[in-house]
Amino acid sequence: MSVAKKDYKRITTKSLIEMKADGQKISMLTAYDYTMAKIVDAAGVDVILVGDSASNVMAGHETTLPITLDQMIYHASGVVRAIHRALVVVDLPFGSYQSDPKEALRSSIRIMKESGGHAVKLEGGSEIKESIKRILNAGIPVMGHLGLTPQSIYKFGTYTVRAKEEQEAAKLIEDAKLLENLGCFALVIEKVPAHLAEQVAKSISIPVIGIGAGGGVDGQVLVIHDMLGMNNEFSPRFLRRYMNLYEEMTTAIGQYVTDVKSSDFPNEKEQY
Repeated sequence: MSVAKKDYKRITTKSLIEMKADGQKISMLTAYDYTMAKIVDAAGVDVILVGDSASNVMAGHETTLPITLDQMIYHASGVVRAIHRALVVVDLPFGSYQSDPKEALRSSIRIMKESGGHAVKLEGGSEIKESIKRILNAGIPVMGHLGLTPQSIYKFGTYTVRAKEEQEAAKLIEDAKLLENLGCFALVIEKVPAHLAEQVAKSISIPVIGIGAGGGVDGQVLVIHDMLGMNNEFSPRFLRRYMNLYEEMTTAIGQYVTDVKSSDFPNEKEQY
């Protein structure tokens, strides 16, 4: 006999842990501004990630590294003002937490106070455990991020699949258990073999959200610009495009240009 899934009017960190325990998959998407976040929230997405991917899709940078803490707070503030149900998680940008646990705490406090975000996300495992401990001790929820960590792109030298070798896979499992033990409420695993991601999800009690990590995890996350087809240059295997907005928007804007130049717009009904 199937049991009805709980309907959450507001998603919290506790909700996500309950969802995993109940076998309910977690949906997560990025958003970086008020208008998009309002749409994403109304559609029923559980978690909105204000990702440092804003560096790529909003500012046009090649990597996530250039975006600043001030810019992340700006993006997160608009998102928080839009939502009624989703949990808002904000990425700590490169350089705001790696070097010093005190700096990590200061950065996290700024995000929580100035943007109103509900949690922060950090990339890495054992190498940043002191930063995670300090943030958690201040009462700030932390989401982890393992596997492909884009802030370390120059260390890896490529965006290829991570943890294919036994040693790196073992470290990923070890780091996932460490993050759980430290008190993280959830974990993103990016671009690792599906069987490994599923193994991690089964070995810990906190939710594992995958991106390019197969279907055996507790939820999925995508960048909103990618899944809506606004970005037509990015086509990894894990991406499913639910729309082709690049083509649709280009067509619509082109029609507007034509209508303006032909004096078709505005017509008599569109004037005062």
